[in-house]
Amino acid sequence: MSFLLLFSLTLCFLCSLTFIGRPSEWSCMLRHTAFGITFVLCISCVLGKTIVVLMAFRATLPGSNVMKWFGPLQQRLSVLAFTLVQISHFATCACLSDKKRFPSFFRTIPSDLYQSRALAQLVRHFGWTWVGAIRTNNEYGNNGMATFTETAHELGICLEYSVSFVTTDPPEKILNIVKTIKQSSARVIVTFLTPNEVDVLIIVLSENNVTGYQWVGTEAWIVDSKFVAMDKQHILDGAIGLSIPKAHVSGMKEFMMDVKPLNTSGNQLFSEFWEELFSCKFNAESSQKQCTGTESLTGVSNSFTDMSLMPIFNNVYKGVYAVAHALHKILKCNKTCQTDVELSPHMTLQQLKGIHFRTKEGEEVYFNENGDPAAKYEIINWQPNVQGTVDFVTVGLYDASLPANQQLKLSNTSINWAQNSKQASNLILCMMQVPVSVCSKTCSPGTRKVLQKGKPVCCYDCVLCAEGEISNTTDSVTCFQCPPDFWPNAQRDACVKKEIEFLSYDEIMGVLLTVASLFGTCMTCTVAWIFFKYRKTPIVKANNSELSFLLLFSLTLCFLCSLTFIGRPSEWSCMLRHTAFGITFVLCISCVLGKTIVVLMAFRATLPGSNVMKWFGPLQQRLSVIGFTLIQVLICVLWLSTSPPFPFKNVKQFTHKIIMECSMGSTIGFWAVLGYIGLLAFLCFVLAFLARKLPDNFNEAKFITFSMLIFCAVWITFIPAYVSSPGKFSVAVEIFAILSSSFGLVFCIFMPKCYIILLKPEKNTKKNIMDGELILGGIFSFHNNWMISQHNYTEKPKLQQCTSLNFRDFQFAQAMLFAIAEINNSSALLPGISLGYKMFDSCGSILHGVGGALVLANGYREVFVSSETPCTSAAQVQAILGETPSSLCIAIATVLGPFSLPMISHFATCACLSDKVRFPSFFRTIPSDLYQSRALAQLVRHFGWTWVGAIRTNDAYGNSGMATFSETAHKLGICLEYSVSFVRTDPPEKIQNIVKTIKQSSARVIVAFLTPNEVDVLITALSENNVTGYQWVGTEAWIVDSKTVAMDKQHILDGAIGLSIPKAHVSGMKEFMMDVKPLNTSGNQLFSEFWEELFSCKFNAESSQKQCTGTESLTGVSNSFTDMSLMPIFSNIYKGVYAVAHALHKILKCNKTCQTDVKLSPHMTLQQLKDIHFQTKEGEEVYFNENGDPAAKYEIINWQPNVQGTVDFVTVGLYDASLPANQQLKLQNTSINWAQNLKQASNLILCMMQVPVSVCSKTCSPGTRKVLQKGKPVCCYHCVLCAEGEISNTTDSVTCFQCPPDFWPNAQRDTCVKKEIEFLSYDEIMGVLLTVASLFGTCMTKTPIVKANNSELSFLLLFSLTLCFLCSLTFIGRPSEWSCMLRHTAFGITFVLCISCVLGKTIVVLMAFRATLPGSNCGSLLYQLMSAL
Repeated sequence: MSFLLLFSLTLCFLCSLTFIGRPSEWSCMLRHTAFGITFVLCISCVLGKTIVVLMAFRATLPGSNVMKWFGPLQQRLSVLAFTLVQISHFATCACLSDKKRFPSFFRTIPSDLYQSRALAQLVRHFGWTWVGAIRTNNEYGNNGMATFTETAHELGICLEYSVSFVTTDPPEKILNIVKTIKQSSARVIVTFLTPNEVDVLIIVLSENNVTGYQWVGTEAWIVDSKFVAMDKQHILDGAIGLSIPKAHVSGMKEFMMDVKPLNTSGNQLFSEFWEELFSCKFNAESSQKQCTGTESLTGVSNSFTDMSLMPIFNNVYKGVYAVAHALHKILKCNKTCQTDVELSPHMTLQQLKGIHFRTKEGEEVYFNENGDPAAKYEIINWQPNVQGTVDFVTVGLYDASLPANQQLKLSNTSINWAQNSKQASNLILCMMQVPVSVCSKTCSPGTRKVLQKGKPVCCYDCVLCAEGEISNTTDSVTCFQCPPDFWPNAQRDACVKKEIEFLSYDEIMGVLLTVASLFGTCMTCTVAWIFFKYRKTPIVKANNSELSFLLLFSLTLCFLCSLTFIGRPSEWSCMLRHTAFGITFVLCISCVLGKTIVVLMAFRATLPGSNVMKWFGPLQQRLSVIGFTLIQVLICVLWLSTSPPFPFKNVKQFTHKIIMECSMGSTIGFWAVLGYIGLLAFLCFVLAFLARKLPDNFNEAKFITFSMLIFCAVWITFIPAYVSSPGKFSVAVEIFAILSSSFGLVFCIFMPKCYIILLKPEKNTKKNIMDGELILGGIFSFHNNWMISQHNYTEKPKLQQCTSLNFRDFQFAQAMLFAIAEINNSSALLPGISLGYKMFDSCGSILHGVGGALVLANGYREVFVSSETPCTSAAQVQAILGETPSSLCIAIATVLGPFSLPMISHFATCACLSDKVRFPSFFRTIPSDLYQSRALAQLVRHFGWTWVGAIRTNDAYGNSGMATFSETAHKLGICLEYSVSFVRTDPPEKIQNIVKTIKQSSARVIVAFLTPNEVDVLITALSENNVTGYQWVGTEAWIVDSKTVAMDKQHILDGAIGLSIPKAHVSGMKEFMMDVKPLNTSGNQLFSEFWEELFSCKFNAESSQKQCTGTESLTGVSNSFTDMSLMPIFSNIYKGVYAVAHALHKILKCNKTCQTDVKLSPHMTLQQLKDIHFQTKEGEEVYFNENGDPAAKYEIINWQPNVQGTVDFVTVGLYDASLPANQQLKLQNTSINWAQNLKQASNLILCMMQVPVSVCSKTCSPGTRKVLQKGKPVCCYHCVLCAEGEISNTTDSVTCFQCPPDFWPNAQRDTCVKKEIEFLSYDEIMGVLLTVASLFGTCMTKTPIVKANNSELSFLLLFSLTLCFLCSLTFIGRPSEWSCMLRHTAFGITFVLCISCVLGKTIVVLMAFRATLPGSNCGSLLYQLMSAL
């Protein structure tokens, strides 16, 4: 009642909360109803408690029977009063969970109900379905085994035997149990025994040498070390079972080992314990050991010192604590306990049911509704150790509180199993294998179980599934039929799809028929090509060549339509195969029929007076073919629209496979198609037979006759063969008939004509086919240098010898050869024309280059040419590809210009070469430096570098490029601190002066217009002087040159940024360039020298040199020749060759063939090159503008060091000159690595992300203007503050400007702010005072002296004075258009009115005074005057 009262009071307090907050529909209903109900409940409880007190008092009076109303309750309370709580630490019998029988029983060890189930799951886990069972013949054993048996049955486990005994049973019964064990086939024994029964059983088993059985035990004995000592024959080795989880209670072991307090207790029991523990006596006789009472447990080893049962000790510990927690609650202990509470066992019982706490070790303690704790077990395995004893190893866990599929967790690999000692030779291996204990072996998939008569369900035979049936699970009871499309596999454990048989491309027959079909198609196409090529010859023109081509086309379709019969039938292929076959064959036979009729009509037309040909001219022939074909089309349409063919699975013909075939749908449609073909073939055969002997040299009627004879024979034999052939063979028969009849037509009608055309040309007209040869020239620096020889002028000078091979230009030459080879292998460009080449080595010399150009132009001197190239044409070349440097190109183009011989460079970028007056025949596939210089200037300006240094090559390339850069830089506000030039042949002092200039300058950015050779020289000098930390900006000449990376050991150029030709890929070029063997086999001395240099060997090697074999491979070779980083330049050469080829293609008016009678001249090639516009196979557009330049596009490259210590060329942007100026430059600043001084290495990573600063003067902020420093460039200036009244609102402003009249500069002088507007306002003190005075004056005018002289004027004067006071208010406040007009007009009018009144009053006074004089008439005048006023 008290608890209910407390509960109702809690609700009363809570219901007050419903009155707080915004009222809503539910809160309004809830607040008053909750208030009423909770308060009634509260008052009811108080009333009940009051009645109980009164009744209890009344019950004490004599003769009172008031307690009869509480009789039953009193009875129940008396029963509960004698309920004494019992908590067991080791009693596991499931029967103790029965609360009707044992209402006050609790335990801290799980019930055997869970243990029995866990044991059954453990046995099933290892696949032991045939086990023995031994139990103690008491409630513990019988109940535990009953639960195990029930669970085992549910899990499919059978017990071969189940026996029981107790320690007091006669020995014969124990021996019978041993005999049962030995005679049984079960190798696993489940025991539900107490330790006493285990003692007896071990002794008997040892005497009978019964070993090798797998024992499964309960917690009662599985971790009892006493049995280890008893088990001398290792009978229980490998035993597995359940145990209470290990536990540790800090301090308990030490407490238990301290036995001295027991001895001093004086209890007889503890004295007896002491004597037994230490094997002594307190009252010892002479032969016995005397107990002193001070003995120590040190060195004593017995069951008392064995702590293996610590989990059980922990159970006792938890039981004591459970009672303590219950009492704690009853006594309402906080800091102290209420000692006046009358305790009763019933109260303790009720509190125990609800306790839930954690021990100091963190273990949860609570009881369920049956008084049981949570069921958890460790799975223990007996594992022998090297000392000859046994370790109790935990190999798993069972937790009954988890879901069923997660309760059991085991580590199978760590378990040792029991094995028969007779197998000791293989003991270690056997201990790792799980024992097998089954009555019958598992029935594998593909079989089913048949129970053995009179035996348990675990004993059965395995019977193979019947044909057509499978079982796909182990120990299947039944087999089931496969679906119609499936068939059992050989093991009958799975239904596999029946083999679907159809004529496929994967089998030999399908491949042969496909090859035959494609061969026939190719042969027909070849014949058509021959006929087309010789279409103007008499034999082709004879007997209507139009029908011949149409017949060849239809025969091609006939060959191809056979392919629709091969492959898996589908809805569309079934409809297509027969309709395509029918229509194509009718088209074919219609053409043959037309040709036959033409032969007959042609003969009839030769008879006198015959005009029969007018009835069968070309139009009638076409109409006949179309008409015959349309009839077949109509038949096919009717067939497909009524009952079309469809794919059909034939499962009846064979049981083990499915025949995938096309059902005809309508057999009438199928035979109608065949019948119509047969009708036309028969008609054609008859007509051809009639015309077979007509006189005509080109009469083909006899061949048509023979072809129709073959055609009819094939299709007549087809019918029985088709009907009788099974499965896919019927399709093969149909394909064979199609191919045979088609080959018959091709061979009989067209082969004789091809024979005459190709092998007997004298029977046909001749056609002379003229072949031409066009040569392209190439000038490349195969050598970098040459030997300067002294001339004595007494003999003819020898040719200068070139030295230092240049692998880069060998790559350029290979790119040119690749393009020529690709064009020669293509029929789309210059068909029938073979391009050749002649190349010249300029040795990097202008003299050699110009000489080579003249040689290529006139052919007077032999140059390097492949021995495989035919030399049947004139030596003059159509165009020259090359050279690499701009200086060489300038010289060569100057020489070639007057001859109009086109020259296409892949690498010369000098802007001067765009001058068509100086170089009229020069073209290039690389953009001009004009665009590159502008792009570099924009790039520098983009990063805010206005103060830079410049280094250039002292030649046309460097000087012209730097001039354009300087001009553009000046427009963009960029200044050059210095601009120096050099060439690699300059003296070292000049190079050192340049290095000194760099070191002394303040510019941190250097723009380098250099060739790779000059870059090499400069890097060497900078490395010697340790000049690092500068930001280099480079051109395409060196920015992606990997050779330069290799030379830059001190990372001087790391972070460099510059322009490069966009990356390009030409499929097949890399592989072609890597195939160097054709160069070696050319026999040319240059290529032999190249080979020796490439592979570091000699063809005529001395003893100490490596011998060249000529079969060396580039695999593993790494040098500048194998480096493909210049693929964009190779692509430029490739585009140049193709540009010449396209120009020649137009000149020779090539279509399918070229006109070889055109007389070529360099001028013609030059003119065509100006207009070419095409796309390469990679999709890149190629064209030249009016200056011979291509479209200008560059990638922006950044040198980024990598972890390997080299440099990656990373693309960080793009420049496209064809776009609008503000869109040309696109950059990704975040991905750029910048150059930094190595002295700042401590902060290198951070610095690499920051854009370098290179300015002469810092930026002038808004509010200042630039004033140039005297004698310095415009980039050097001072920042001067704007004068008073002026501002500048942009960075780096040159001038300041005046603010408008209404504005004034702010403090920073970077913006104009509005001037403060001043006027008399109501907000300031003066305006307020004047307003108050005005209003005060207005109020005073409202108190006149009534009856004053002429009160009318007085009132009017007061009114005007009021207006005067008020008009002053129009002068206060911001002036506006209306206030400005009002203030002065109101002021004037009101004051005139006021003065007029005063004036009137004055006159009145005067007149009034004059009126007092005798004889005066001023009164009338006064009256008139006043009236006028």
